[in-house]
Amino acid sequence: MNKILWEPKQENINSSEMMKFIRYLNEKENITFETYEDLHSWSIKNIAKFWLHLSTFSQIIFNKTHTEVVDDTKKMPGARWFKGSRLNFAENLLRYRDNHNAIITVNEKNIPEYLTYNELFEKVSKVSSYLRKIGIKENDRVVGYMPNVSETVIAMLATSSIGAIWSSCSPDFGVKTVLDRFGQIKPKLLFFTNGYQYNGKIINCVQNAKKIISMLPSLKNSIMINHYDEHNYDHSHNWDDIISLSNSESLNFEQLPFNHPLYIMYSSGTTGKPKSIVHSAGGTLVQHIKELQLHTNVKRDDVIFYFTTCGWMMWNWLVSSLYQGATIVLYEGNPCYPDKDSLLKLADQLKFTIFGTSAKYISILKTNNVKPKLISNFKNLKSILSTGSTLSEENFDYIYDHFSDVQLSSISGGTDIISCFALGNPLLPVYRGELQSKGLAMDIDSYDSSGKSLKNKKGELVCKSAFPSMPIYFWNDDNDTKYLNAYFNTFKNIWSHGDYVEINDHNGITIYGRSDATLNPGGVRIGTAEIYNVLEKRSDIDDSLVIGKKNNDDELILLFVKLKNNEKMHDQLIKSIKSDIRLQCSPRHVPTKIFQIDEIPYTINGKKVEIAVKNIINNLPLKNTDSIANPKSLEYFYNFKNNE
Repeated sequence: MNKILWEPKQENINSSEMMKFIRYLNEKENITFETYEDLHSWSIKNIAKFWLHLSTFSQIIFNKTHTEVVDDTKKMPGARWFKGSRLNFAENLLRYRDNHNAIITVNEKNIPEYLTYNELFEKVSKVSSYLRKIGIKENDRVVGYMPNVSETVIAMLATSSIGAIWSSCSPDFGVKTVLDRFGQIKPKLLFFTNGYQYNGKIINCVQNAKKIISMLPSLKNSIMINHYDEHNYDHSHNWDDIISLSNSESLNFEQLPFNHPLYIMYSSGTTGKPKSIVHSAGGTLVQHIKELQLHTNVKRDDVIFYFTTCGWMMWNWLVSSLYQGATIVLYEGNPCYPDKDSLLKLADQLKFTIFGTSAKYISILKTNNVKPKLISNFKNLKSILSTGSTLSEENFDYIYDHFSDVQLSSISGGTDIISCFALGNPLLPVYRGELQSKGLAMDIDSYDSSGKSLKNKKGELVCKSAFPSMPIYFWNDDNDTKYLNAYFNTFKNIWSHGDYVEINDHNGITIYGRSDATLNPGGVRIGTAEIYNVLEKRSDIDDSLVIGKKNNDDELILLFVKLKNNEKMHDQLIKSIKSDIRLQCSPRHVPTKIFQIDEIPYTINGKKVEIAVKNIINNLPLKNTDSIANPKSLEYFYNFKNNE
C-alpha cells in the first residue's frame, strides 16, 4: 500500500460541501452513509436519484422542470437527461450579482485587473444585446481566437445566453490549426485578440486573424478585442465600442433543453483532423457543479486558479466555478516567466486557495529546485490540482516537502467528457502517487482484454453506465460512426477511455499512461509512466520519451532522453539508466536501446507526443502535426527512422 501523505482534519471534513451533501441525502433518502465508498456505491446504483438530488442541493436554476431524470443509464451513447426541462447555462453561472470579485485577470506584467459579479453581468448583457442585433441566434456557432482573459469569458457567456454554441482556440495555435477546427463547424462570428503576451513579448495576432477570417466563408462578422493599441484591424467590430455604446438592456436568457449544445471541443488531432466533440449545456453544468462543489470543495470565498489556455478543457472547467460564486483567476503568459517561481509568487500575492496546474509544471519546479517555502507559507492555499499527464510519486513528495497542509488532487478525465472520471475528495487521505477517488455517479472500472473487472492489476479504464457530460454527438458525424469508434469499439455498450490504469483495494487510482502508447514487449503491457517515474528521480536527465517499435511479432522499447548540463551519452550512463529501471520496475521494463535527444516533442497543451513519434518510428502515417508545440523536434525521429 502506498504511503499516506496527507489527511483532512475532522473539522474540515464536517464543513466540506461533500459532507453537507451526505447529510442532505441522509435526510432525503433516510440512509446513513458511513464512508465515501458507501456514497459512491449508492450513486452508481441510483444514478437518476443522485443527479436529481444534486440538482436540488446545488439549486440549479431551471425554467421548466423535467419529466424524467434519465431514460436509460445503460444506453451509451444516447441516454437522455432531464427530459422536458429548460435552463440556460449563462444564467446559472451569473446567478450571483454583487460586488464580490468574479474574475481577476493577470499577465506576465503582474498587474491584476478585477471584475465584480455586477460588472461581469453588465458586460455580458451588453455583448449579448449586440450579438442579437447582428443576427446571432440559437445554434449559431460563435468562436474565439482568444487568450485567457476576462473578455473571453464574457464572450462565451453572452453566446450561451442566446443559445448559440461556443468554441475557442488559443492564439498560440497556427492558422492551419485553427482552420482545421473552426473550418469544420462553419462559425457565424469570430472574436479575436489583436495580440497576446508570452515570454516577455507581445505577439501580434492581426495578420493571423486576417487569414483566418478570409478562409472562413461562413463568417458574417468579427469582433476584435484591442489588447495592444499598436495592432489594429479596421474591418472588424471593436470590443471597446460594444462595451461603451451598447445599451445595458436586461439580459434575456433563452430557455433551452437540457441537451442543447453549449461547447464544441476538439481532440488533439495528432493522428488526423481533430474530431469536433459537442457537449450539452445541462450535462456540462451538472457535472462541473458536482466536481467543483463536492469534489474540489469550491465555496464563495475561494480564489481558484488553473493554468490553462482557452484551447484546453480546463478553461471551461475553471469558468464553471462562477456558479459557486468564487473568484476565478485568469493568467495570460508563460508560467515560468520571468522566473520558474513566478506563478507561486502570484499565488501568494492574490491569495489563491485552489491552485490548478499540470504535472509538467510541478516537475519543472522540482527539477529546478524551486523552494516554495522561501516565498511564503501559503496559509490561504488549501488545494493543489494537477492534470494533463501522470503525476509521479516523486512529484507528490516534492509538494509535501514544501506544502505541509495542502490537499494534492491529481485529477483525470479529458476533453471527451469535459470533466473527470477520477479526482480529489475532501473526505479522504492523499496516498502517494494516487488519484483519491472515483467521481460520484461515475461507474468506472478497470477491465482486462476480455472485459473482466480487475482489482490491484493494470487494465483499461472503462465506464459502465451513462453520465450527463458524455458528448451529445460529434459534429459532421453521420450515424455516430466516429463517436462509436472513439469509445465503444473495444467493449460493447461500455465506454473505453483509452487510459491504462490500476484501481486498488481502497479505490485509489493510478494511471500509467495512454493505452495506445502502452508498451508491449513479449506480450507484457507496460505503461509509459512507469518508466518516466524512474527517470524523474535522476539528477542527470532533464526529460524523456519512450515508445514501442514493432519487431516481427514482438516490440522493442526505445528510450529517448534529454540530458542536463549539455552532458553527452556514454556507456556507463546507459548502464546506470537500465539498472535503475530494472531495479525499480522489472527486467521487462528495460529499454532495448537508449538514445540522446535535444528536444522532446509536446502538444500545445503540454502533453508528450508519444503516438506521433511511435507512428513515425513504425512507418505509420502521421496526418497532422499542427497541434504540436515544437514540430521541428520531430525531424530527429524522421532521420532516426531512415538511419535505423
